[in-house]
Amino acid sequence: MSIRRPESGPEKAVADWWRTDIIDMKPGEISYYGYPIESLIGNVSFTQMIWLMTQGELPSPEKAKLLDAALMSAVDHGPQAPSIAIARMASTCGVGLNNAMASAVNVLGDVHGGAGEQAVTFYQMVNEIAASKNSSIEEAVIEGLAKQRELHGKFIPGFGHRFHPVDPRAPRLMELIAEAKADGIVEGRFHSIALQVEKQLLNEKGKAIPMNIDGATAVIYGELGIPAELARGLFCLSRSVGILAHAWEQTQQGGRNKGPIPRDLLWTYDGHPKRDMKNKD
Repeated sequence: MSIRRPESGPEKAVADWWRTDIIDMKPGEISYYGYPIESLIGNVSFTQMIWLMTQGELPSPEKAKLLDAALMSAVDHGPQAPSIAIARMASTCGVGLNNAMASAVNVLGDVHGGAGEQAVTFYQMVNEIAASKNSSIEEAVIEGLAKQRELHGKFIPGFGHRFHPVDPRAPRLMELIAEAKADGIVEGRFHSIALQVEKQLLNEKGKAIPMNIDGATAVIYGELGIPAELARGLFCLSRSVGILAHAWEQTQQGGRNKGPIPRDLLWTYDGHPKRDMKNKD
């Protein structure tokens, strides 16, 4: 059977049904955005490949290092995180690793997993305020915080953590961004905005509301020009590593039909007291 790429006629409409700039493939040839796969293998890291596949160009090694730091820092947060717990429970139901991973990734939404995207959007709003009004970052942050609360409520995405008084991941990520800023790799605009938000929250609350992992990775995504919506997808890739690790570990440990609480404990029942069908009237 010959495989061809039609250039005209009705078959061209069929070939155009799925149009893509990402991959070109024919018998014996595979290329991504024009790069033959054999030239990428051994020369491009997985993180650089993620950038190429989502952005269309290869990043500089320095920018790839920042993206790599963002991806590796968010891989796991233990079985108390819903996605990880779901992966482990699914594994005890006899499903395969892919099923357990899919079940877990499907709960990464606005509440669990969406704060990074929300933080990027918030930083971008502050940046746009500063640019459009030619105001200082401090003024833009004050206005941006007010607008964020008006639109979305009191919680500011990327700041504070229900478990960690200080999220140990955020300061190290901010150090790396500061180094990249000093070396001229990134502009540092989002870095400055995030630090000013942290400062303003301290002024408002009288106590520190430290940046968390989502706030810090959002700085990296903002500095690298990654759209907010794509930031959530990248977080899903990152957390998939932890999901896979926990699903695999649970598979090795065994266990059947493990629920969210040990089986010798019962959930709280707030329903109607026991009643008799004879007295239903």
